[in-house]
Amino acid sequence: MADEDSDVFEITDFTTASEWERFIARLEEILHEWKLANRPPLQPAPKDEYTNGTWDERTDAIDFADFKFKIVHKYLKTFVPNESRSSEEKERHDESDDVDEDDEKTPTVFSDIMNLENDFPSRAHCLCRWFGLQEFIIISPAVNEKIDSESRSKLLLSSASVALNNTCCTVPVFIQVQQSWRKLYCGTCSLPGASVEFEMVHLKKTPTQYNHLAGLLDVFKSKLGCVYISMPPVSVSVRFTYILEDWGSSFWAQEMPDFNGVMEGEVGCKSFGVLPFGVCEDPVSDLNLSCTWPSLSEDMIVENHIYSDLDPLQAPQWSVRVNMTEDPVSLLGDYLREFLSLCNRKETTDELLGSKISEDQDKQQAGDISQVLQRLTEPTVSYSLPSLGNVVSRATARLKMKPEEAPIPEEMLNHILFFLFPDAQGTASKCAEAKEDSEDEDGEKIPETERYQELMKQMNKQMKSAPLDSLTFKLAVTFCIINHNHGGLSAVAHLWQEFILEMRYRWENGHLISGIEQCQPNLGTCLLHQKLQMLNCCIERKRKRESMGYNLESSPRENSLPKDADLNDQTVLCNDNSETVSPKATPNSSKADFVASGGSSSDDEFFECEDEKSEAAKTAPKDEAKENVPDDHVDEYNTDTLKQQNSTESCLSETFTDTVTHKPEGRLAPCKDLKLLSSGEPMYIPITQEPSPMTEDMLEEHAEVLAKLGSSPEGTQLRARMQSACLLSDMESFKAANPGCSLEDFVRWYSPRDFIEEEVDEDDGTVIHGCLSPRMQIPGNMWVEVWQSSRPVPARRQKRLFDDTKEAEKVLHFLVSLKPADVVIQLMPVLIHASIVKILENEEPDVPTLKTLVNQIVSKSVKLTHYPVNRKYEQLVHMIELAETVIARTRSLKSKFTVDMLENVGGEEELQLFVSSLLQQPEVNVRGGPCGPAGAIIHKLFVASQKAEFMLLDEEKDSKQPTEEPHKPASTVSDFPRASAREYILRAMVPRPAPYSRVLPQKMYCVLVDNDFRLAGAFSSDTTFQ
Repeated sequence: MADEDSDVFEITDFTTASEWERFIARLEEILHEWKLANRPPLQPAPKDEYTNGTWDERTDAIDFADFKFKIVHKYLKTFVPNESRSSEEKERHDESDDVDEDDEKTPTVFSDIMNLENDFPSRAHCLCRWFGLQEFIIISPAVNEKIDSESRSKLLLSSASVALNNTCCTVPVFIQVQQSWRKLYCGTCSLPGASVEFEMVHLKKTPTQYNHLAGLLDVFKSKLGCVYISMPPVSVSVRFTYILEDWGSSFWAQEMPDFNGVMEGEVGCKSFGVLPFGVCEDPVSDLNLSCTWPSLSEDMIVENHIYSDLDPLQAPQWSVRVNMTEDPVSLLGDYLREFLSLCNRKETTDELLGSKISEDQDKQQAGDISQVLQRLTEPTVSYSLPSLGNVVSRATARLKMKPEEAPIPEEMLNHILFFLFPDAQGTASKCAEAKEDSEDEDGEKIPETERYQELMKQMNKQMKSAPLDSLTFKLAVTFCIINHNHGGLSAVAHLWQEFILEMRYRWENGHLISGIEQCQPNLGTCLLHQKLQMLNCCIERKRKRESMGYNLESSPRENSLPKDADLNDQTVLCNDNSETVSPKATPNSSKADFVASGGSSSDDEFFECEDEKSEAAKTAPKDEAKENVPDDHVDEYNTDTLKQQNSTESCLSETFTDTVTHKPEGRLAPCKDLKLLSSGEPMYIPITQEPSPMTEDMLEEHAEVLAKLGSSPEGTQLRARMQSACLLSDMESFKAANPGCSLEDFVRWYSPRDFIEEEVDEDDGTVIHGCLSPRMQIPGNMWVEVWQSSRPVPARRQKRLFDDTKEAEKVLHFLVSLKPADVVIQLMPVLIHASIVKILENEEPDVPTLKTLVNQIVSKSVKLTHYPVNRKYEQLVHMIELAETVIARTRSLKSKFTVDMLENVGGEEELQLFVSSLLQQPEVNVRGGPCGPAGAIIHKLFVASQKAEFMLLDEEKDSKQPTEEPHKPASTVSDFPRASAREYILRAMVPRPAPYSRVLPQKMYCVLVDNDFRLAGAFSSDTTFQ
């Protein structure tokens, strides 16, 4: 056994692939996947294609042993392989192939190296800028490692060269070496019969002998190794860049604040009704002027350490780049962002203001025993300040706080409240003056353009916000300014409590809310504005009830008509408060749509105040009581007055009598020429109650209640009763006004479309017969049931459909229960609306990108106000801040390039186009160079900057005699500072490596910047004739 074991030996298989071979195989596989093998040459890129074209890249992973690499293919997307070309391009390409069959196609790398159209692209990859390539491959370490040894880089470069030759791929491959921040590469490219080596030198300091064109030419020629005399001249392209940082008199400045005003010197704030706008620093940092001399022969220019022919004023091409200030502090964006951050706060008003309440007020709230029962019935909230019971009893309009601890000083608080409620100043003249002042402040810069009006109409129709002149709008702006400048969240809580007390005071004392429309809640506005509209409706109804005295027919639909009133012309009746009464006799106006609105579910309030009515009737003169009643209704008025003196029992007993024997009550006017079907008496429009106005949360709650009733018989019946409350009230009013009427009569007035009339031929002639529509004749119809259960009761003795007292308390409870963060959420849609209006007022019309951005802001805000999300509000605020910055940049550039600086008349349009291009393009060519209108202004700015730097006065320049050159002042100081960056591109067609080799293109790019010296060369070699 021992002998057998000794005969066993290990066999080494030398056919197994090594790590180096696996790396090459994987690289070849990737080149085939990307379809870069055996690909025909691409056409040279046209001018400015590297800057304006679209670049794309493909990425993959590759390993060399345990070292991981990332391989990236970057290419200009505009130019694609022949397989993706259109048929026309293929035909043209085939025709050119037929003409030049014998001519050898120029490889893509050679055409890119010698392409003069894209020498200095303003925005491109560094390899594209240095070597002028339209596609290339980069192999770099995938993790935080580096290739710091020459042997590793040469191994990778040789591996890439093997893969390129095996696949016949002509795309250059670069290996990133050293640290990534140095952007140091070495590369290779394999071509049929030739190769290109890409080399690079990077130093921190520029060697003295190579600090000019003469020294760089020596380096280039020595690298080419030219030993023969007949070398062609080197083509040179030069670009010098000059930086202008001191703008002289054309500086950016925000308007100086008023330190003696109410805003106490806050930048950008004039009053509480105007949002700030602009930036606090110049958004334009500096201007880079690039002077270019393209494709000059080395014999034409001289530049050494003694003399230079490269004068910026003689450069044929000028281009300008503007560098903007990074993240400038924008006032509007800062205010909005800080106000939006309050949405995430959890503090209650009690936690914020509880310790700051005056002790006298605390004792008064705690010691008032007479209000104990009222406190027990008050709604429970998360804090005890202020108590609704105390507010009701005292009807106070101010919150007593410790003066030294109040977030908002008393003087400023008075100013804010007078601004929000100008009618509280006491006199109409002061109110009018305050209104005019606010209009002057708000309307200084409003442009009357079609675009402004169109966007304003769009926002007013689609955005759930509030009208521009409303109290809600002013409240949102005021809260935003108070939060930023005067105490933050505590100031917001303080002002909100004062606002609630003012609302309570106005409700208790019957004062309408100024700045809120006197109409039903507009469901197209925000919820807070709807609540204030509801409260105004309640105050208005309350004032009517109290002002009418004995006449409790306080509904807006109880208006008497003039003597010559006739509803045949479908006249709309209006009361003192501009509310409308729809004539129900018109065929097109159907009231059946209002049935589902419902009414109050309270059963404990009726219009039964006969004692007060009788007293008022006795004290009021008869003529005055009759002045608004038509002559043909005087008897009816007297009858109603006598019936008001009867007891409640007699009134209720009369409602159960037959409608034929019932005397008519509550008539408004004759209903055209309609007559009752049974008796032939004229039909009268009754005085009815208005449906209860509802806000969107009340509608949602009402719909939810109806949905929860289910489909059971009891639930269906209850749902029908809830939906028919308004219908029942109108039926009872109609019965009271038209004794002996029938359901058909009511339908003819209420819903004419449900009464069908037909002409029937009889012996006596054509007779018109009518009947109810099929849906009205369905068994168990709700209208029939309600009609049978209704009684002839006029509107003044019916239960109120709209209980203004109850609804007002609901609104006040809603306001009191809001935390400061909830108030911010409610006001955010209005504040976004105000911000957009501010942007539109300051919008620059000649910036297309700004128009697009503003349109995006408007469309996004419309969606967001309907479905608010805090995170999306942050995105919207960022867009508003960006628009504000763009406007500030535009104004800053316009202040620097003014028409007053033009030397010749007629360059206004050219200057305007130049400024607009600076905002949209990374680099703008100056038409006419230094002789153009924009170039002349730039020259003046540099001259002023040089004079300021060397402290030269204008008198010194004026005292000297003018020179022959109009652009250069007679001063020893140069018009331009020292160039901050110098770029050189050297090209030549030279045989290499031997004189008998094929003539191939050579290129070297040089850049000289402070603390940075870089040489990047692409040197071609003939591999056939070496």
